[in-house]
Amino acid sequence: MHIETFVAGPLANNVYLLVDWEAQQAAIVDPGLGSRVVWDYVQREGLTLTAILNTHGHFDHVAENAFFKRVSGAPLYLHAEDEPLAVQAASAARWFGLRVSDSPPPDHYWQDGDQFSLGTMTLIVRHTPGHSPGGVCLLAEGLAFVGDTLFAGSIGRTDLPGGNYTTLLDSIRRVLLPLPDDTVLYPGHGPTSTIGRERQFNPYLCP
Repeated sequence: MHIETFVAGPLANNVYLLVDWEAQQAAIVDPGLGSRVVWDYVQREGLTLTAILNTHGHFDHVAENAFFKRVSGAPLYLHAEDEPLAVQAASAARWFGLRVSDSPPPDHYWQDGDQFSLGTMTLIVRHTPGHSPGGVCLLAEGLAFVGDTLFAGSIGRTDLPGGNYTTLLDSIRRVLLPLPDDTVLYPGHGPTSTIGRERQFNPYLCP
């Protein structure tokens, strides 16, 4: 399984493409602002996009849900508690002086403990509210797509509607900190990190 990272848009969103080269299939994680370049890659490589996976519903992570669903017909996955954020993405983006399209409703609602498979990779869905009510992390062996739950040296902001600082820290400690030290974290913004590094150096998590 191959993970291709695209840094896109004015908010430098990390958009991830999971690729099963043997089957020529792919899934996109958080198609945010500026992520249409990913579709160019998909077409150039002769891939079939089979799923659109959202870690949460904030506008900068769902900005191109409608585009990718239109061009690929792939089903959209999102937690039900973040659907109100996603389907009103355009309104939220205007507060930041940006223009995006509202997301279509999800085809599948994430639930804690769900599994999603692409090729040899199986993602386990864990509900991690705090940054948003319906935020999730997608865990696989040796890695985790953590959205805006946890960053290298920081955590997701909690001052947006539905955010809660105490809830976010509880989610991180309950779901992410028990993972092995060498688990690679793929966040929604910024560089990758590892659980061990964050456990030791992240000022929000250090004892």
